[in-house]
Amino acid sequence: MIALTAAFLLTIDKFAILEDPQAQLSCNFSVLVGCSTNLGSWQGAILGFPNPVIGLMAWPVVITTGAAILAGARFARWFWIGLNVGVTGALAFVIWLMAQSFFVLDVLCPWCMVTWTITIPMFLAVTLHNLTVGNLPAGPRVRRAASVAYSWIAVITIVCYLIAAVIAQVEMDFLNRL
Repeated sequence: MIALTAAFLLTIDKFAILEDPQAQLSCNFSVLVGCSTNLGSWQGAILGFPNPVIGLMAWPVVITTGAAILAGARFARWFWIGLNVGVTGALAFVIWLMAQSFFVLDVLCPWCMVTWTITIPMFLAVTLHNLTVGNLPAGPRVRRAASVAYSWIAVITIVCYLIAAVIAQVEMDFLNRL
């Protein structure tokens, strides 16, 4: 729900920019933290429409899948593989967007960062689950390692966040520009 809300807020902000290019967006906090630069760039509409629309379409799938699992649903192998393809694509897209923010646009989009922070553990959870239960082809050692890593998703996620924060700091010199 959090990532879907972020996608919705980004979409609303994109509409605001389209209506008034000088609009003051709710996500613009400073020169370093704001979404108008991202939304106004070609990177903000990589497929020819605003990127948040992808989130508006994809996050309900994730939310529904999670709710179904909580309700006791079991999914076929093909479903899990399809979900893994989707979250792998999402992670690749997020990494590319992070690189664009850090190295090209030189700004951190708060709602984008919400999406990043949710996509990373989602990818880890789905991929490690699929490796552990055999939905993805892997030998016994990989399956055992995935099973152990699954219990460490929170720590692995925090390490990923720290790596991203260090890269952002080194590239953008964020702290000295505050």
